[in-house]
Amino acid sequence: MSDNMQTMEQKLYEWLPKEDTPAAKLKEAMRYSFTAGGKRLRPLLMRLTYEAFGGKGPEIWPFMAAIEMIHTYSLVHDDLPCMDNDTLRRGKPTTWSVYGEDFGVLAGDALLTYAFETASKAFLLAQDKARAGLAIGILARKAGLYGMCGGQAKDVELTGKQPSSDELDYIFRYKTGALIEASMMIGAVLAGAGEEALKRTEDAASAIGYAFQIEDDILDVTASEEELGKNIGSDEKNGKVTYVTLYGMEAARQKILALTEEALTLIDTFPYSTEELKQLIRSLTSRRK
Repeated sequence: MSDNMQTMEQKLYEWLPKEDTPAAKLKEAMRYSFTAGGKRLRPLLMRLTYEAFGGKGPEIWPFMAAIEMIHTYSLVHDDLPCMDNDTLRRGKPTTWSVYGEDFGVLAGDALLTYAFETASKAFLLAQDKARAGLAIGILARKAGLYGMCGGQAKDVELTGKQPSSDELDYIFRYKTGALIEASMMIGAVLAGAGEEALKRTEDAASAIGYAFQIEDDILDVTASEEELGKNIGSDEKNGKVTYVTLYGMEAARQKILALTEEALTLIDTFPYSTEELKQLIRSLTSRRK
């Protein structure tokens, strides 16, 4: 881990609950889930987008922590026996397999609600309170019914069935893409991006999220458990149709390249330096985990 990544990791940990609480086991399960590792892609995209629009203030940090809490809660719930029934995540036993299914549910619930408590602290740090309010609205919409939860619901509904290309597109754009859109849009909003720039940011993030999910589908059948840090073949085990099973491996790889180029072209319109942001996006198409 680079020094910059290690610094970011430690700063994210600082937003976790620290105070003594009667619900000590719940706090432990939350911390276990959050500190288990991961790419921290969403907070990274948020910070780099914020900087690409000239942002420099501290209000970005509570939102970076909040987006990672929401992402972590989604993984905790995704692993539950009633969902994907997985026992390995980020190279470690899944939360429910360590703390029990009941605390797996509660840890996810607590991470989600604590994410909004954390994000609200941006009001104390931001010079422009209206931007912080808009950012919280984006976070809520992209995490909920009209975002990640809506995509998850459609994914569950179609498990064991043959989805149409439109249905698969919906799952990808909402289940995976919504939080990536939230990450980049929040970074842009907090830095003062206008409506047109915000739409370009959302479009770029949508392309990135779609490409990221296709790459996940490829890795689920080509990578090892050690590389992924989670159970492989999960999609096939759970009867889920993926981009690879619907269109084939070569078409999947070509789609990733096209979506990546689309995102990079849009990011070139951002007003400040985007080299680090573009480097991160390019790395997503050649990852092994």
